[in-house]
Amino acid sequence: MKKITLKLLALFFPIQLLLIYILKQNPFWVEEFYSRKVFLFVSQVQHYLTSWIPFSIGDLFYSALVLIILFWIINLFRRKPTSNYRTGRFRKLRTRFLEAVAFLSLLYFLFHLFWGFNYYRLPLHQSLGISTYYTKEELHEFACDLIQKTNTLHSELVSHDSLKVEFEFTQNQLQQSVFEAYKRSENEDLQMPYRVENVKKSLFSLPLSYAGFSGYVNPFTNEAQYNYKIPKYKLPTTIAHEIGHQLGFSKENEANFIAAIITMEDENQFLRYSGLTFSLKYSLNDMYRKDPLLSEALIEELNPGVMKNYKEVQEFWQAYSGPVELIMETVYGNYLKVNNQPQGIESYNYVVALLVNYYQQKQTVKH
Repeated sequence: MKKITLKLLALFFPIQLLLIYILKQNPFWVEEFYSRKVFLFVSQVQHYLTSWIPFSIGDLFYSALVLIILFWIINLFRRKPTSNYRTGRFRKLRTRFLEAVAFLSLLYFLFHLFWGFNYYRLPLHQSLGISTYYTKEELHEFACDLIQKTNTLHSELVSHDSLKVEFEFTQNQLQQSVFEAYKRSENEDLQMPYRVENVKKSLFSLPLSYAGFSGYVNPFTNEAQYNYKIPKYKLPTTIAHEIGHQLGFSKENEANFIAAIITMEDENQFLRYSGLTFSLKYSLNDMYRKDPLLSEALIEELNPGVMKNYKEVQEFWQAYSGPVELIMETVYGNYLKVNNQPQGIESYNYVVALLVNYYQQKQTVKH
């Protein structure tokens, strides 16, 4: 019975690959039948099952997964010789290979059922009915608008323009503020019901820091984990980004866009400041690629205290930079490419196209 189950699971793996190929060609099916129906139900069940637990079940799941794989590998090489060593060895290797493919097939299925099919849904710009094209002039206008609003808000939050904004809140308070921002959101374009808060501090925050990650969503439990070591100034957009993933926007650029919208449009001044500077950073980076001199001129217009907030984050990541970060960038970049994000990590920058066109065609950034 066990062997039959293993064979069926192994056989199911290529069938899944074929199904994924078909779904990639038909994102409307995924949008209508999975993202807006099946996933909404599954994710709500996941939230109700795991949100009340104070620590990350997803982190423990990954830890157990690593231990299982290590135990399996050790067992593979700890077989005692038998009288018919070569034949027995071949049979064991064949069985182990079957186990590995079956296990991979099961994980692959659960990954897509619980969350992963969202990689193949309609691109967000199509759902919103906005363009992806924008000119340098439009980007310049958008960046100038963000600079003016950022400087104005910064002046309201500090006593002098040379001071950085201090986020004198606990991490739990900031976490709750972002949850409330999602509940308060009146944005009719996004329509993102987030009824149960399921955001937790990652047990792996130190490794995440060395790997260069602010957080992640576990697709098997749909818990959002954030790196509690990052500066508090970055927490609102980081948490909002991970909640965007929880809501089914699996692509990094789309989760960044949602994080920007939720925080920039909220009544909480600190969330709004985090969102404005978040969007501005992407806009200035994009402008630098198009026109370095103009980008530098725009940066000169920022209050010195705003630059200190940027520098605070930069210094944090520099303290943890090293070979691990480079390796993880390569691994994660390839992961994104496999999962329908051909630009890999560079797809993060595509958020500018969404922001510029959304606010140009839909509305203006909140004062």
